[in-house]
Amino acid sequence: MADTALSVPRRSPLAGAAERMADVTRSSGGAVRLAELPFLAQVNVRLDPKGAAADAVGLALGLSLPLEPNTVVRSGELTALWLGPDEWLLVGPPDSQGEWENRIREASGDGFVAVTDVSAQRTTLLVSGARARDLLAHGCPLDLHPRAFGPGRCAQTTLARAQVVLVARDQLGAGFWVLVRSSFAGYLTDWLLDAATEYVRHD
Repeated sequence: MADTALSVPRRSPLAGAAERMADVTRSSGGAVRLAELPFLAQVNVRLDPKGAAADAVGLALGLSLPLEPNTVVRSGELTALWLGPDEWLLVGPPDSQGEWENRIREASGDGFVAVTDVSAQRTTLLVSGARARDLLAHGCPLDLHPRAFGPGRCAQTTLARAQVVLVARDQLGAGFWVLVRSSFAGYLTDWLLDAATEYVRHD
């Protein structure tokens, strides 16, 4: 019997919420924009930032891994998030994780580097618009004022009690990435949609 599993279309964790998110985006007049960025490649990297492998890996990736806590470095389509003194999360285009893993392993040689594909662990919500910070502030304990959490910052935090990685995109107005575990994505999206009703126009 032919294997039909490969013919089944891949379905993102929030595919069923796409229309509701688009409705809020329209009805808020753009004050709040919600969308899923499905299937982004996510690769966790652990290495000694002072070791020789760090420089080699940076060259292979075309960027320097950020060393300042809770900061982001971006080059082309690849974004590196600081998660800890020896831990980073690389985020890239869908299905590119194999390429990044191979580059890191080849560049590190005999150096100690741990590389883990975590792409299936989370999905990514894009939250943007003029009231994006206000929306997130309803459920996030961080100070989200641009002076405290401006473009190029990231943090592991909670949003509506769900564990997330929050990223302020590197341009004002570009909004935020909210990386959330797939099992919590539906709950968090429902919370965001409910909180966003404050900004919906009733013409």
